[in-house]
Amino acid sequence: MTEIKLAEISTLPPGDLDKEPIEDATKKITKEIEDLQEIMQAQRKYSLLVVMQGMDASGKDSAVKKVFDEIGPAGIKVQAFKKPTEEEMSHDFLWRVHKHVPEKGMIQVFNRSHYEDVLIQRVHKWIDEKTVMKRFSHINNFERLLQDSNTVVIKFYLHISKDQQLIELNERISDPKKFYKHNENDFNERQHWDEYMSAYEDVFKNCGPEIPWHIIPSDRNWYKEYCMASAILEALRALPLEYPPKQG
Repeated sequence: MTEIKLAEISTLPPGDLDKEPIEDATKKITKEIEDLQEIMQAQRKYSLLVVMQGMDASGKDSAVKKVFDEIGPAGIKVQAFKKPTEEEMSHDFLWRVHKHVPEKGMIQVFNRSHYEDVLIQRVHKWIDEKTVMKRFSHINNFERLLQDSNTVVIKFYLHISKDQQLIELNERISDPKKFYKHNENDFNERQHWDEYMSAYEDVFKNCGPEIPWHIIPSDRNWYKEYCMASAILEALRALPLEYPPKQG
């Protein structure tokens, strides 16, 4: 497998793309996603798990709002994984994650995920390297189990540049509409940028061959949303979705 080097991947859209037509295309894609999700919900044979990872301020929340804007609340759930609680820490690291996987017919979005346990914990050396490698194996088995149960797993890394992240973090201090997002610890985590990039590249290498990661350029929201929506639509189109036959 070719190793992914994040420094070699642009965080910007191609120069020949314009914002307005891409936004129009995204709207059409999200409408088709809604249509296919409705069939999936009626059929109740398949489900979709969307895993979203990225550095602070890479735009995970806004992407969820835009990409799944057309889907009603009965067809989608979003779970954000923050610092583990005391109860969660008393179980294996996948315990808090497994109970949130999607039921048949549903789309489940993980805003951060089980990968935090081989990212932040590794960067801060709360776990040793032997544990990291074991967790890679457990994660692969976990995702394989989901696939074997007719759950499609699609994984996104929101690839924001360090310069753009600083702009976004500073807006949380200067823009009253974004004050609520400000967390001083985000600036502290930023000091570990290089370690996070290395940890992510190792995740892509060890937890990527079976379910490849989508590296999403994220310095411009309109292009990020288009790329994510396109990948999700492709995954849904690949399923043999059909409405169930009339009963009786």
